[in-house]
Amino acid sequence: MRTIDIHAHMVPRSLWQAVAARRDWYGYRDHGGNGDRIIGNGQVTTFTSDKVRYTPEQRLADMDAQGTDVQVVSIHTPFAGYHLDADQGRALAREVNDEIAEMTRTWPTRFAGLATLPMQDVGAAIEELERALKLGLKGAELDTEVNGEQWDERKFMPFFKAAESMGAMLFFHPQPQNNFLRDRITRHGLVNSVGVILDDAIVTAILICGGVLEACPDIRICIAHGGGPACYGMGRLDRAWHARPDARTIPQPPSAYQKRLYYDTVTGSEEALRFLLDQVGAERVVLGSDWPFVPFEPSPGGWVRQMKSLTQAEKDKILWQNLEALLKL
Repeated sequence: MRTIDIHAHMVPRSLWQAVAARRDWYGYRDHGGNGDRIIGNGQVTTFTSDKVRYTPEQRLADMDAQGTDVQVVSIHTPFAGYHLDADQGRALAREVNDEIAEMTRTWPTRFAGLATLPMQDVGAAIEELERALKLGLKGAELDTEVNGEQWDERKFMPFFKAAESMGAMLFFHPQPQNNFLRDRITRHGLVNSVGVILDDAIVTAILICGGVLEACPDIRICIAHGGGPACYGMGRLDRAWHARPDARTIPQPPSAYQKRLYYDTVTGSEEALRFLLDQVGAERVVLGSDWPFVPFEPSPGGWVRQMKSLTQAEKDKILWQNLEALLKL
């Protein structure tokens, strides 16, 4: 049985080279002197795993130890660089995407890739997505917002239309240390544990209620962390659609669109994953690990395999069949 992981982060090799040389990388720099904290745009990213420095060869050894056949690699979202000017954003994206593409060319049976894009310039983002697909990448990873702008803004619709026409997979992942909960409470680790999944739910609701899925019926989108509590809250979204004229911005209730999205398995518990499967079906759920930041026992794939509430057919779809077909691996 194969294991394909859609949710595997990377920190660019060129960033670590800049840290070693004590220079900036597109405005990001070491914050503290030992490389475990990076500051950029006034925000500090703290690394909880030394695996972020792994070479591809070390990464492969770790995948072998965990029984992961394929990782779909994407940048750690704090380094997407949306805050940069358009030229810098484009340069960062090209450098990162070239590095990911090199990994997929060198180990084509072990790595697939998702691009990062300069979303601060929609035209440049479309051009870079097209270039990345020609390099062999499978789509792009996106943050859950762009410099405070939401994905239902009209300016982003040409991007979604282009991604749909190109057949690109879009993987939405919030910044773990930069979400709206940070301005409300920073105690108890809630910014990461709860804030991240609330951002997942918000972007899911925006894509549905903002008409992106209605306008792009064939678009392929996956939401990280099982979509957070989005599917749990779908009944409330439906109730608003039926009861409030200002909420009826799409022709069908929101729940009619939830099965057009894909969701990964990083839900935190078997009970949450089972609920997700019951809501959207095993055809819409794919394996994720959040490598290297989330520990799984015994491994990301092993965590799914040992679940008693899942059928073998469901496990096969989640672990490899869905992604193999979606990404043509």
